[in-house]
Amino acid sequence: MAMNPLDPIIEADNLGKQVSTGTVELTILSGVSFRVSAGDAVAVVGVSGSGKSTLLALLAGLDTPSTGTVRIGGQDLYTLDEDGRAALRGRMAGFVFQSFQLLPAMTAIENVMLPLELAGADDAQTAARAMLERVGLAERLHHYPKQLSGGEQQRVAIARAFVAGPRLLFADEPTGNLDPATGAQVIELLFGLNRENGATLLMVTHDEALTRRCKRVLRLSAGRLVDA
Repeated sequence: MAMNPLDPIIEADNLGKQVSTGTVELTILSGVSFRVSAGDAVAVVGVSGSGKSTLLALLAGLDTPSTGTVRIGGQDLYTLDEDGRAALRGRMAGFVFQSFQLLPAMTAIENVMLPLELAGADDAQTAARAMLERVGLAERLHHYPKQLSGGEQQRVAIARAFVAGPRLLFADEPTGNLDPATGAQVIELLFGLNRENGATLLMVTHDEALTRRCKRVLRLSAGRLVDA
């Protein structure tokens, strides 16, 4: 069934996460509810330990909640098994991480081709080459991650995230390992690709420059949503 473009792309209802540490149960998230409209750019902020990365993992189906539900594009994530969640991510989502998460034994173009190949795309190499050119790495196609600067590695990661045309991009501290000037370039690239692709951006960040660029801010404190 086609999704109504006015429907929220992300719906979180009463989301909670508890973990047991020996005899103590630790609450990481509690009672988190919000909606995100398609095409929005949303920053998730809060001090370290407030639950930001856990929230991102739950929204992406990379972790399972103790309570509550997450719907992505109208699909309840947690009525799906792990393979089903992975398939939904493959269809709808891209990811950018602070640590880049590039495969060291693959060149830049091979890293970007990977999601296309996993999806069975016909001409992954042409699309990957075009995306790397778009992010300014036409001369780095056959370099391995260890041969690239941090900013170049993050641009490869962004190219990989956008190459399959995701409707939703999750980013966890995308400028966290970059110097301010390189971080500013990465921010421009993220928002430029967002405009071109119409993707929804949901980003965990401490970067005030990145937060200011977002249409909306979700602020967490001690595992609870205090400002949405």
